[in-house]
Amino acid sequence: MEVAPPARGGLRIEYTPHPDGDPDAGEVVWTWVPYEENDGRGKDRPVLIIGRHTADRVYAVRLTSKAHDGSRDFLSIGSGEWDPAGRPSWVDVEQIYSVHEAGMRREAAALDPARFLRVAQALHNRYGWTIAV
Repeated sequence: MEVAPPARGGLRIEYTPHPDGDPDAGEVVWTWVPYEENDGRGKDRPVLIIGRHTADRVYAVRLTSKAHDGSRDFLSIGSGEWDPAGRPSWVDVEQIYSVHEAGMRREAAALDPARFLRVAQALHNRYGWTIAV
């Protein structure tokens, strides 16, 4: 579900991927994400886990393969194992999601530390969250 971004300093962005089937910060996982219209429709799509929300929920930002060059709300991260077609991806830094661990469909890949740090820096610049990478 989409949530309001935590307050300035209210989220610790960390990089802790572990290929164990659980959603960890730094991993791209697949989950159901509602469309921007918030009309009950949505689709299964990849999201990047950026930190812990509660004991059983994590914060995430969605990925898209639709090009968004020049948009301040999207950061290009290139391609990765999360997209079987090998298409380049963009991270939407404007929309923040809370994903329940039971709602995760599959663990797709871990973003490498350098690309994760670029995403973390963009989120820090926008929201003032702490980076612990």
